[in-house]
Parts: sequence; structure tokens; C-alpha cells
Amino acid sequence: MAKLWKKDYDVDALIENFTVGRDYILDGDLVPADCLGSMAQGKMLLRIGILSEEEEKAVHGVLSRIIREHADGKFPILREDEDCHTAIENRLAGEAGEAGKKIHTGRSRNDQVLTALRLHGRSVLLQIMEAGVLLADSLLAAAETHKDIPMPGRTHTQTAMPSSVGLWLASWAEEILDGLDTAKTAYALGNRCPLGSAASYGTPLPLDREYTAELLGFPSVHNNVLAANNSRGKIESVVLDSLDGTGITLSKMAQDLILFSLPEFGYFSLPKELCTGSSIMPQKKNPDSLELTRAKAAILGGFAIQIKSVIRSLPSGYNRDFQETKEPYLRGLAIARDLFRIMDLTIRNLRVHPDRLAAAFSPDIFATDEAYDRVLGGKSFRDAYREVGLNLDKLAGRDPGATIRTRKSTGTAGNLRLDVPRVRGEAFKEFLAAENDRILPAFEKLAGFPVKVG
Repeated sequence: MAKLWKKDYDVDALIENFTVGRDYILDGDLVPADCLGSMAQGKMLLRIGILSEEEEKAVHGVLSRIIREHADGKFPILREDEDCHTAIENRLAGEAGEAGKKIHTGRSRNDQVLTALRLHGRSVLLQIMEAGVLLADSLLAAAETHKDIPMPGRTHTQTAMPSSVGLWLASWAEEILDGLDTAKTAYALGNRCPLGSAASYGTPLPLDREYTAELLGFPSVHNNVLAANNSRGKIESVVLDSLDGTGITLSKMAQDLILFSLPEFGYFSLPKELCTGSSIMPQKKNPDSLELTRAKAAILGGFAIQIKSVIRSLPSGYNRDFQETKEPYLRGLAIARDLFRIMDLTIRNLRVHPDRLAAAFSPDIFATDEAYDRVLGGKSFRDAYREVGLNLDKLAGRDPGATIRTRKSTGTAGNLRLDVPRVRGEAFKEFLAAENDRILPAFEKLAGFPVKVG
């Protein structure tokens, strides 16, 4: 198979294997996006007179068949193809003849790859944000259900003050919504079309970049062609950085669930269907998905660092180093999507044990409440603090439920204000619906049939 850069010599086999790397494997994810990019390119070339109507129709037909074959698992990319872009163009040349050879006019493999990555990444990031909103919804629903169930609040892992299961659950929902706001900003940075920037410097052809952007559902072009090139890897790292923040949240949530579902605690438990077993100990129900959530969240953060390490000292313009940003980006997106889905499944099936939670309220957890009772009686807080601290052995237990109901300020156990994160979640759903309503019809109009990207 001819490579896009093929001339009158064969590259050394060792060099070929080294430079191809794993692209021919990774690019299976990019086939639909690359075909859509080439469809838009073909229509633009028709508009500026490079392709005839017959040629554009022939190119479009081959690309349509490739998308459908890929969906059926029948479009393999071989090592000798180097990547999906070569495999697709070779197919075009073989079936559409001269028209297929013209499709690359006015673009380089660089802006072709950039466009495919933007299309794929945009679609997957929308899926990730949708999964994040669903998880926030599940957490808020569970918080509503369990809002009146007392739970020991902890600092330094030690029991600290009375809290509630509702407060604990809602805290994660609000953190996740914070992370989604950050992801939305990263999404906007990548939601610009780089097609037509070529190898960083454009071309002398009268390319209509706004037209291809419109065809692909982008609200705008990535204006400066060199800036578009230099953004490769940087925008991907911004996306993964935004997801890493939420990955940290999910990792901490997983750790809490592991800890609080230990037999010694017994606050929560997971159904056996969400646990795995031991090869030697018959009694084990292991929270492996939660342990892997911790590990994969760390890997997600590592991928963001990996990309930034690759691009940090590159000169401007295209450099082959960019190739090494593709795998961490694609794998990072896939991990983030899985993390949200796993944690949503976990929260929806989480079992709460009020009796074990109530049993964890020892008298000393009410020490701060006792101090504030004395403040309300006229003592200064510092004197009340000292008196209680010197007489912890004399503290009497209180009703945990009644205690958490005394918390009335905004966002506390007695006044969770779940309406606040719910409003944020609904606004996010409206944003996601608007994006899908713009992008999916654009893909269908361009291809002539619905196309799933990502």
C-alpha cells in the first residue's frame, strides 16, 4: 500500500516500524471522523473548482462505504498502511480513481489528523460530560433519599462532627459539576475547525475554511493556521487536565466507599454483582472496580503529564513528536468515560446501613455541639472549647438525627439545598442537548446517513 509521502525509495524497515508505532492500531477509533473530514474536504474542493460534481460524488460514495464497513468491523488498518488516513486515501484512489487522488489537495496529513482528533475528541468529551451529569443526578437522588440518615463526619480519618449520608453524597455531586464546568471550557477550546491549516502555513489555494467548519458542525475555524498546528497536544492536555480534576474526585469517592464498606465500618455495602472474588478465599467480595477507579484516575492524570512533556520544548510548526500525543489522549478519554459510568453504576446500587452508621456515633463526636451549647449560654467559644476538651469523659450521647437537624445554614446537613446543584445539572443538560442538536444533524447532512463518532 502506498504511503501518503511515498516517492521513489523505500524507507528502512527499522525506521518504518519505529515511526509507524501503534498508529495503525489506535486509528481504528478515528475512521468515522477522518471520513467525515474528507467528505467536507471533497465538498469544499467541489465549491472551489478542484473536483467536479461527478468526482465529489464518487469520493463521497467510497467514504460512505468505509464508514459502514468500519461500523461492521470490516475496515482493517494494516501496519503497512501506517495509519487510517493512508488506508482511507488508498481505498479512495483504488475505487474513485483520479478523484480519490485529488482529495488531499489543499491539506496536509497534519491538519487531517488534527481535524479527525477534534471531531473524535469533541464527540467523546460530550459523552463523558453526559455520563458526568448522570452520575451527579444519581448522587443527588441518593442524597435526597438518605438526607436524614446521620453519618459521622471525619477529619484526619478520625470521627469529628455529626454529618449525614445526604451531605456526603451531595458533596461529590457538586464537585463533579465543578469538574464538568472545567471540561466545558476545554471543550470550547477544541471546538474549532483546523482543516485548511495544512502543515502550519496554509496553501495558495482559495480554500473555504468556514464552509468545511460549517459542514463538520464546528461553530468557527481555528483562525491562525500556525496557532492551529501549535495547539496540537496542548488542547488535548487541557482536556485531560480538566478530566483529571474530576478523576481525583472519583478516586477519593472510591476510597471512601472502600473504607466505609469494610466490615469494621459497615456503613455501606455493594451488591455481589458489582464485586469480584478471590482465587483462594471463598468468602471474598472484592471492590475491584473501586480499586481500579483509583488506579485509572492516576493513569488519567499521568496521560495529561505525558502529553505536556512531549510538546513542552518543541519549536513552532509541525514536528513528528506530535504523533506521541495521540495514544495518551485517546486512552485518557476512554478511561474518563469508563470512570464516570462505573461510579454511576456503583452509586445507583449502593446499599446504606443506618444501624451501622448510628452505632458509630460515640459521645465524643458531639463535643463541638456541646461547646456551642455553652456559647449560646453566654460563654466565649474559647472558654467553652477548653471546658469541654478537659471533660470529654463526661460527655453524654445525643440523638444523631436531632443533632444534624440543628444545622440550618446553607449547604449543611439540615439544609442541603439540593436545588442548587440540580439547577446547575439541568443547565448542563441543556448545553449538551444543544451541542448534540447542532453536531449530529451536521454529520447526517454531510454523510447522508447518521454517523456515530467516538
